[in-house]
Amino acid sequence: MKTQQELTEEAIAILKKLIETQSFSSEEEHTAVILETWLATNNIDYTRTKNNVWAVNKYFDENKPSLLLNSHHDTVKPNNGYTKDPFKAIIEDGKLYGLGSNDAGGCLVSLIATFTYFYEKEDLKYNLVLVASAEEESSGPNGLNSMLSVIPKINVAIVGEPTLMHLAVAEKGLVVFDAEVHGTPSHAAHPNDNNAIYNVIEVLKWFKDFKFNKISEVLGEVKMTVTQINAGKQHNAVPADVKLVIDVRVNDKYTNQEIADLLVSNAPCDTIEARSLRLNSSSIPIEHELVKAGITMGRETYGSPTLSDQAVLTCPSLKLGPGDSTRSHTADEFIYVNEIEEGIRIYIELLNKVIV
Repeated sequence: MKTQQELTEEAIAILKKLIETQSFSSEEEHTAVILETWLATNNIDYTRTKNNVWAVNKYFDENKPSLLLNSHHDTVKPNNGYTKDPFKAIIEDGKLYGLGSNDAGGCLVSLIATFTYFYEKEDLKYNLVLVASAEEESSGPNGLNSMLSVIPKINVAIVGEPTLMHLAVAEKGLVVFDAEVHGTPSHAAHPNDNNAIYNVIEVLKWFKDFKFNKISEVLGEVKMTVTQINAGKQHNAVPADVKLVIDVRVNDKYTNQEIADLLVSNAPCDTIEARSLRLNSSSIPIEHELVKAGITMGRETYGSPTLSDQAVLTCPSLKLGPGDSTRSHTADEFIYVNEIEEGIRIYIELLNKVIV
């Protein structure tokens, strides 16, 4: 059995390989092979389902509850601000640069190292289920959501996303709406008291000023933002409609359906429709033994405004991982090497308090 230090060194080496292997959402074939190789090299029985790689601990017992360890190996596409090669793993001043290093490669390799550490241990209080998932960044159909009917039933989960190894005990959900504001199309040279573009001014003000009444102690207010607007095709024609996209980050006081019902009933648009209601807010009770154990280790609790694969889980889930969320999707993305070392150490210490 490898030591914690050996697993940490292996994790960093594997992360470098992952960075240098393109794995945009739905294109994770080659990084899946890297993960398969790691598990096979450590004599871990695993299964690959499309581009999801998963395994259970050696002494899995269906009579015990199961704890999911999950993170993703897909990435967004690099933005134009990169000054370094996004597909080159470069270590400078203790920072490991590269696309997906922080979101969420560091979390993924730390969780796999942790799973490997506990894989052959007997008499655990929880089964461990590892899922290195695909299509997280795109909320695609073949990611963790597709695995929940394949893997054993999960009772609680740790989702690896960069949290500076603090405990994100709740996460906002997401509903995206498409809306339209109508008017009378006309030639720009003629009078028109029903210009759709002018009509949208009051609508935008309504979205800007509207407040949802229920405020969460952990996640705060629901945040609603108009993020896209589109109208018109030529300079001399008033368009018939203006199309809007509205991004709503939902706290744990509302269901996504309740948010949709509120906007359909109240928003001063001619049409408004939710794209999907499946990306729900998520949380774990502060009294859960995972959270209590983390608090005894000096980890802070907070509510996360960003979305992850927690959204597809129905069981209690804790978001926890090395790295900093503010670095995700940025140019010259990086994670500190010592953050990976700390992540593995804290994951192992946390699970030793809960499952051993």
